[in-house]
Amino acid sequence: MTHSPDPAGGRSFVVIGETNVARRVCASLRDGAHIVRHLTKPGDEELRAAMTPPPDAVAVLLHDDVAALRYALAVAHMSAHTPITVTIFDRTMAGELLRLLPQCHVTSPADLAAPALAGPCLDGTIAALSHKDGRPHAVRVVDGQPPSTQPWRPERAGRRFRIGRLAGQLRPHDAGARLMLIGMLGMFAVLLADFTWLIALGHHPAQALFDAARVVATVGPAAAPEHSTVYPVVASVFMLSTIVFSALFTAGLIDRMLGPRLVGLIGPRTIPRANHVIVVGIGQVGLRLCGELRRLGVPVVGVERDPDAPGVRLARSLGIPVLTGHGGDRAVMEKVHLDRARALAAVGSDDLDNIAVAIAAHGIAPGTRVVLRAGEHEAIAETRSLLPLGTIRDVTSLSAAYVLARLLDTPATGVIAHQHRMFVQLPTGAADNTDTFEPWPLAARHGCAHVDVALTS
Repeated sequence: MTHSPDPAGGRSFVVIGETNVARRVCASLRDGAHIVRHLTKPGDEELRAAMTPPPDAVAVLLHDDVAALRYALAVAHMSAHTPITVTIFDRTMAGELLRLLPQCHVTSPADLAAPALAGPCLDGTIAALSHKDGRPHAVRVVDGQPPSTQPWRPERAGRRFRIGRLAGQLRPHDAGARLMLIGMLGMFAVLLADFTWLIALGHHPAQALFDAARVVATVGPAAAPEHSTVYPVVASVFMLSTIVFSALFTAGLIDRMLGPRLVGLIGPRTIPRANHVIVVGIGQVGLRLCGELRRLGVPVVGVERDPDAPGVRLARSLGIPVLTGHGGDRAVMEKVHLDRARALAAVGSDDLDNIAVAIAAHGIAPGTRVVLRAGEHEAIAETRSLLPLGTIRDVTSLSAAYVLARLLDTPATGVIAHQHRMFVQLPTGAADNTDTFEPWPLAARHGCAHVDVALTS
């Protein structure tokens, strides 16, 4: 369905999509007295009609990357020189689209939101962490003054962090890993005890190690002195114990080999114990936030209820530990050490789930900083006024402000939020080499009625 008001003197735009970002972009363009032809799920004929005559720019704002790619190619085929702004999450697909369509500008709501979410995770006074010349810069907003940037240096890992990181190694966080670790440590204890006993009986160290390994393998103890009656009994107990320990080790090993193995026993995928950030919801936004925090040198652990989610597999390949469970579960929060975390970021796709996680976090560890993703559910505004949940980032508004700026030929490089205000980041000035930010008001989504009409028809 097409909605195309015709105010005098306005520019012409085509917006494709029924997402909340598309609704806010459409409403804001209409507030600016522009002609907007808004299509929800157009067919080829409907799209061709909307593209005649060619508009000044086109915005393709969908959740489905494949559909967004198809519409962008179709628009480029109908009008080769019309600027196109497309939201695509997959970076590989975005790169290919840029290569095929030079007139296309590709962005991702997840990439736009990651700096705005990472900033308050590290410091409540930071609106966002942007990168300039490959180095992070903190963006701060003081009431009554424009946003300002300053270099930000990651904290060096202190002695407490290094000890906590070491203590996190070989720490089981699931039943399979616990069984494997118990079995492994049990067999090692039997080996060490038998080796020590044989050394005390006068055996050569090499022979003692060989005989102790035989006990662990349950193929027989060493030959004890004639006067010793205790060692054969102890060795028999060791061999019987090893049968149990080896069974536990084998069961745990099979469980880890067949399971998703989202958390490691050793290495970078172990769960940090202190001064880390917990990211609940490993979708596109959560995955980008984890990557941004790791890029800044901050330890991070993810929590995702669906172990088969695409973001979980990507997190594993990136070396990010992910614990399976619900973010509002006290047992899960205790496993990821919420009481010693730097911050918790609830960034799932469902705003109400994020609210539940934030409330649970306040109940478990009231002093922990909470960052909350919002923007998809209408009830979030009312809840925000009723309960101080923490720092709230409206991902929909961030994306809408950036897309709107690109449609209106403003060369935005980023977008930040402070309270209820949006600021578009502009290119660095050549004279003073400082970032500039322009306030960017947005219209409410109900200013675009086309989605409501389409849903009720």
